[in-house]
Amino acid sequence: MRLFAAVVPPPAQLAELAREVDRLAHLPDADRLRWTSRPGWHFTLAFMGEVDEELLPDLGARLGRAAHRTAPFPLRLHGGGHFGRAVLWTGAAGDLDEMRLLAERADAAARRAGVPMDEHRRYQAHLTVARARGRTRADEVDLRPFVAAMADFEGARWQVEELALIRSNLPGGGTPGAQPRYETVASWPLGAPG
Repeated sequence: MRLFAAVVPPPAQLAELAREVDRLAHLPDADRLRWTSRPGWHFTLAFMGEVDEELLPDLGARLGRAAHRTAPFPLRLHGGGHFGRAVLWTGAAGDLDEMRLLAERADAAARRAGVPMDEHRRYQAHLTVARARGRTRADEVDLRPFVAAMADFEGARWQVEELALIRSNLPGGGTPGAQPRYETVASWPLGAPG
C-alpha cells in the first residue's frame, strides 16, 4: 500500500484554506491548474511510497514512538509559494523546528522499519493546493500571481497533537481529473507516554 506520514489541519483551518483557494480560483489562468482535493489537504512529513503490509506492525510501533517523543506544537497555515511552474502551495508558521523534527523522526522510523526511503532532504512544510494540468512546457503556468495573492493569507493557529499514517489510493481507469483518495490508517498522539 502507498503510505505517508502527515499532519492534518483541523476542519476549521481547512475551511479557512478552502475560502482562500476559492478566491484564487477566480484569477486568470486558474483554469489551467488542477486544484487538489480538499479531503486530501495535509502536510506530508515522510513519503514512503509502496510499503509491504508485513512491515506495518513495526512501522506503526516506530511511528508511535516518534510521536510520543515529540511535544505538541502550535501551527497555522501561512502565505503561499511554488515549486517551479508545477506546484502551488500554502506554507506554515509556528513551531516549524518541532514540525521538522517530527518529519525527521517519521522518516527515521520508516527507514528503521525497513521501508526503502528516497534520499533524505531538508523538510519544507507545505500543503499543495494546485498543480499544473499537464506535463509539457506548454502546460506551464506562471504561479507568481497566485503566490502574490496568497501573501497576506494567515490562518488561525491550532495545536498539532497527532501524527497520522495515511494511505493514498491512486485513481484507476485513467479518468481525466481524477484525484487520489486518502484514508488514515493509524494515528498517534504527540507527547503521550510510550
